[in-house]
Amino acid sequence: MWFFKKKKKSEQDLLTNPFYKEGNLFVIYFKCEKCGEYFRSHLRAGYDFIIDYDNPSTPYKVDKIYVGSKCPNKIHLIATMSSSYKLRTVTLEGGKFITKEEYESVQKKEDEK
Repeated sequence: MWFFKKKKKSEQDLLTNPFYKEGNLFVIYFKCEKCGEYFRSHLRAGYDFIIDYDNPSTPYKVDKIYVGSKCPNKIHLIATMSSSYKLRTVTLEGGKFITKEEYESVQKKEDEK
């Protein structure tokens, strides 16, 4: 049925919420601005989120740094979420958010090599 199909995220959707919810996981796709290396990161709701006791309106926070294998560029992800895991703010320094479909097409091309 058509109403059960997931809508593909657009560029604007990625700016407001780049996370894909898969059960207890939040999956994010991005690429390095310097070398173009693609990343997929799985963040577990009960494990990878920091509890921010100083800010009760956004009690959950993610603060991660990623380094790829192609260059030493650091990609810094910072996100805050409400108590029901609704995204409040997100920034990605050194990288650019991409869609799941873009990531999968690149992986498919790499697998064919």
